[in-house]
Amino acid sequence: MVKHQPLQVYERQLCLSCITGIYGCRWKRYQRSHDDTTKWELLWSFILLFTFCGLLFWSYFWWEAHNDYSEFNWFLYNRSGQWSDGTVPILATTAAGFTYVAFLMILALCHVALGQQLNLHWLHKVGVTAALLTTLAWVISVNQTWGQEWDVIFISLQATGPFLHVGALAAVTALSWIVAGQVARAEKTLFQVVVLLLYLAGLLGLYTVPLYITSPCIMDPSALKPRPDVIGHQGAPMLAPENTLWSFQRALQMNVTGLEADVAISVDGVPFLMHDHTLRRTTNVRKVFPDRQMQDASLFNWTDLQQLNAGQWFLQNDPFWTASSLSPNEKNLIANQSVCSLEQLLKLASYHNSSVVFRLRRPPVEHPSHFTWLNDTLQAVQQSGLHPSLVMWTPDEHRAQVRELVPGLVQTSLEKQSPESLNESGISRLLLRYNQVSTPEIRDFYHQKIILVLYTVNEPWLYSVLWCGGVSAVSSEAPHVLKKVPYPIWLMKPDEYLLMWVSADIVSVVVVIGIFIFQKYRMSGIRSYNPEQIMLSAAVRRSSRDLNIMKEKLIFSEVGNGAGSADELYVDNGYD
Repeated sequence: MVKHQPLQVYERQLCLSCITGIYGCRWKRYQRSHDDTTKWELLWSFILLFTFCGLLFWSYFWWEAHNDYSEFNWFLYNRSGQWSDGTVPILATTAAGFTYVAFLMILALCHVALGQQLNLHWLHKVGVTAALLTTLAWVISVNQTWGQEWDVIFISLQATGPFLHVGALAAVTALSWIVAGQVARAEKTLFQVVVLLLYLAGLLGLYTVPLYITSPCIMDPSALKPRPDVIGHQGAPMLAPENTLWSFQRALQMNVTGLEADVAISVDGVPFLMHDHTLRRTTNVRKVFPDRQMQDASLFNWTDLQQLNAGQWFLQNDPFWTASSLSPNEKNLIANQSVCSLEQLLKLASYHNSSVVFRLRRPPVEHPSHFTWLNDTLQAVQQSGLHPSLVMWTPDEHRAQVRELVPGLVQTSLEKQSPESLNESGISRLLLRYNQVSTPEIRDFYHQKIILVLYTVNEPWLYSVLWCGGVSAVSSEAPHVLKKVPYPIWLMKPDEYLLMWVSADIVSVVVVIGIFIFQKYRMSGIRSYNPEQIMLSAAVRRSSRDLNIMKEKLIFSEVGNGAGSADELYVDNGYD
């Protein structure tokens, strides 16, 4: 019998074509391969994985660093002299890069699951390299300008750790489908053993991670300390221009228990509120005194300071993206704010019986008040009518002299010291950045009756973690946000966490075992086909009539080639 060319029936695989086409520009069937991935492409797969992990870490960092965006922008302002929201380009590039790389990672996993050869297109290699280098450049830049912010990762894990563990466990459990497929498909026993051991080691590590997770919010609710007091840091700078009278009034409307300000002293001895060393960022000094815009703020007299507008910049720059939510009346009030004196702040606090903490900046050597700055400030405190017990005094210079002049002031330190050292110095309060103390240290200060005030706390998750840790008070730029946190959002009983942990592990074990059994059963019944092989199996989905027509065409083509009579071929092919 003469050999004949079989009829080729190909199954359409649109999904597979899209996966291999987008990832490696292999749109055609003949371009795809089930061969092992080359070492060069394996290297690029590891680079892709490393880039994905780096961007995941970078994205998480910026998600949690939202608490300190204003601090980052202020660091940039000190370096460049121009105010801008430097977080916008970082967030935009991070979101674009992570979305792109995560999509490629999904496509790569689909290749592995389908047994396709990995072959990343050169354009994607350029894109992955650009994403990796950009991320590394951002990391180096932030480490140089804002290195203290890395602590936010470890602090945030105290709150998110238990939930991130469950998410990671779900992701690794889902990967068992690919791992089980690779083990069942592999022909080399050594490869199967290595892959299986690596996967099980990682899975076992995830199962035991909760043994090393410590969180102050995993506690008995009955042991929860009272809600920390909220102090308005520079008033309510998200709702009004910082260190202005309207900003402090807005903070008091949010039920804060205290007000925090930055104090400088004018050339004629008047203490006033100003955070920066110059007036360029928060006033219109460029317009009123263009030749003096780079001068130190303390070298202006009080009459000149009163001529400056301290509110229009807030509406123009919109540093917290909140100006659009303000009413016309609020915008009008903000536009007419002037530089606020310390005495005005103290009188406002006295009226509301609110405490005040201020950071006092010593004037330059050439300033007339360089040696009398403490007396000028104490005089303003005494003239305001505010009770000394409501004033937190922070300068370390001449504390003994200050106690003699105004004995009732609450002595507060800006430097971290041991509770014993603070008690010996007669200091009852400590004002620190939130990353400078650990949970055990917070509890130690609490037991030693040292009131700990941490700044700057704007996010509910951070406020909840510090609340669970036992902090007495926090200083915040967002009192309107913390006002809506009546209870820690992450609080969980130890028994509840144990139940969540054990349940997640049990479900994961059952799912992984089930997937491995199913994949072994599934792979044992699958025949391997080459993409160019004839696929008459696709005809099974066609009707029996279409199948008969196809066979008849094949028979008559053989008759035409002299293979035999039609009757003989009909009998040979099962037609009777």
